[in-house]
Amino acid sequence: MTLPEGVTVIDLRPDDLRGRDPLTALTDRPVQAVSLDAIENGTHGLSPDLGPLLVICERGVRSGLAARYLRADGLNAQAYPGGVPALKAAQS
Repeated sequence: MTLPEGVTVIDLRPDDLRGRDPLTALTDRPVQAVSLDAIENGTHGLSPDLGPLLVICERGVRSGLAARYLRADGLNAQAYPGGVPALKAAQS
């Protein structure tokens, strides 16, 4: 699955993984790092003006949960199936 136009990518991965393998190297879409804890607690600071949100985690498990929380907060959010490995495969 390629990344749709107009989305903001939400990177759920821990800092060390983000630093080693930044999503900005895989896409020209805007990327924001947000923790699952911040999303669960409602302290994520995300807003509708970011446009649709596409949530990506390392393997695709936590992103579905995060997207559900974000939708409950009134945001347009979807999970990227398969996580970073699937995104890398789609870019090849």
